[in-house]
Amino acid sequence: MAENTATPQEEHLSSFCPRFHTAVEIIGRRWSGAILRAMLAGSTRYTDIACSVPKLSDRLLSERLKEFEQVGIVERVVIPETPVRVEYHLTQKGAELEPAFQQLAEWAEKWIELPPLPEGVGCQESFLEPGEGR
Repeated sequence: MAENTATPQEEHLSSFCPRFHTAVEIIGRRWSGAILRAMLAGSTRYTDIACSVPKLSDRLLSERLKEFEQVGIVERVVIPETPVRVEYHLTQKGAELEPAFQQLAEWAEKWIELPPLPEGVGCQESFLEPGEGR
């Protein structure tokens, strides 16, 4: 009988997993991670999400929110008041992405280098062109 010399991590990760691949495709699309991070931080209104993500176009934000809604990560809530208000809330499925995003944020802090930022400029502002704002 052959002895199993695989580590627990090697046993857990196979070379390809369709579920993992699909998950990475959903959250790995352009701007998806930034949108979901803004929502995990508490943004629910379209404008709040848009303002949280510099250089994100309205068309792309709308497209991503519809995609998230289709896969059950986000719920679109229409509040019947005058004027009508629309909010986007993470479903349980979406909220359960938080630990993965936290782990990714920790990895990024450790391994991703950014160019030096001008004094007094935060990370988010560094992505705006001079004179540009949301």
